[in-house]
Amino acid sequence: MPNSSPKTQVQAQLELLSSAIDDGSLAPVTRMLNALPAPDAAHLIESSPPHMRQAIWTLVEKDHERDILPYLAEEVQSEYLKGLDASKVAKMTEGLETDDIADILQQLPKAIIREVLSSMDSQDRHRVERVIQFKENSAGGLMSTEMITVRAPLTLDVVLRYLRRHDQLPGNMDAIYVVGRQDTLIGVLPLSKLLISDPSSTVREIMKTDLYSLPVDMDDAEVARLFERNDWISAPVVNKSGKLLGRITIDDVVDVIRDDLEHNLYSMAGLSDEEETFSSVRDTIPRRAVWLGINLLTALLASAAIKMFEGTLDKVVALAVLMPIVASMGGVAGSQTLTVVIRGMALGQIAKSNSLWLLQREVVVAAVNGIAWASAIGIIATFIYNDYTLGIIISVAMVLNLIMSALVGTLLPLGLKRLNIDPALAGSVLLTTVTDIFGFVTFLGLATWFYT
Repeated sequence: MPNSSPKTQVQAQLELLSSAIDDGSLAPVTRMLNALPAPDAAHLIESSPPHMRQAIWTLVEKDHERDILPYLAEEVQSEYLKGLDASKVAKMTEGLETDDIADILQQLPKAIIREVLSSMDSQDRHRVERVIQFKENSAGGLMSTEMITVRAPLTLDVVLRYLRRHDQLPGNMDAIYVVGRQDTLIGVLPLSKLLISDPSSTVREIMKTDLYSLPVDMDDAEVARLFERNDWISAPVVNKSGKLLGRITIDDVVDVIRDDLEHNLYSMAGLSDEEETFSSVRDTIPRRAVWLGINLLTALLASAAIKMFEGTLDKVVALAVLMPIVASMGGVAGSQTLTVVIRGMALGQIAKSNSLWLLQREVVVAAVNGIAWASAIGIIATFIYNDYTLGIIISVAMVLNLIMSALVGTLLPLGLKRLNIDPALAGSVLLTTVTDIFGFVTFLGLATWFYT
């Protein structure tokens, strides 16, 4: 019998959880939940509605809680951390990597953070404090301090014996970092070279010195781009003087890529990053209400533009039927341009040197597509209403609105970026407003000029 797909397994586990909670027969579910790997258990919890999550969490063994917590989304983590005192938080985070501990602590009030840190031993506290002082969306906020460093004069045999003294090595470790005085990074010793080289060779002879280190204040999006471009598994993080502070591993970068993708996806729909599939009704209503209100205001602006041509609409009823076509075509074309530009900005591909070429490309594409589809709708409108003037009006209005959509879709995100406003968050609303109003005014303005 073939294995069930992961999707089917999750659905079956959810159904089992739901029925067990309803029936009160929790023993089989408890065994299943605590036997699951931490990432799978976290996924199962996140896939459950809020009323089930607390019940599920009570079934998790205390030792397993610590393993599951780092894999949960921040909002779900907050649900479980809420109300816990500092000693319980400290115990729950005991043994986690420093970057995971820092991510969890940053969600707590400052007073609780201080208490948690004071309850740690001095070595762990120092490691966490080194990470938590940096912004969450920086290389420093992403890094872990769990790493192995050696000195250049050592032989590889000594290094190997040193490694064997460890119970376990840091996760995703593909290299050992070579440091000099005051922990200045001078090279990297890949594990692959360590294993195949002559044990009598020194680290200095084998290490690579043409390495790329990440500044501690580098933005996490740029870190992710560098990992993707260079196929890194890990990379060292240094301060301005070149001192090695920690390392970033690919698992942390995957989280950044996922978070950025979710941010852009939610922002294009006017939703908060905190929105998740099973957010409560109480939390979801205010988050969505804000952008619905903003959209209503922009719709009122478009309605005000239409009202200016009320007399023309009374004379030529067909204008009311055809008017949405112009606005819709402009909105779709503008969204296409906006998406391409925002993606290019996210990948770091757009600069002053190429933005003009991109603008020209989008205008030409919009003009050619506009002429093609405007000719089609012009012929259709002339045939249906037996009015060639109406066909000319809608054709010209559509071409002009598509060109405007290309201009706005390109220039708007670039302008918002300069103003330190997230283009993904504000771009779509502003674009729709501009293309709607311009489309209505152009179409109805041409109609007024021709028919009056």
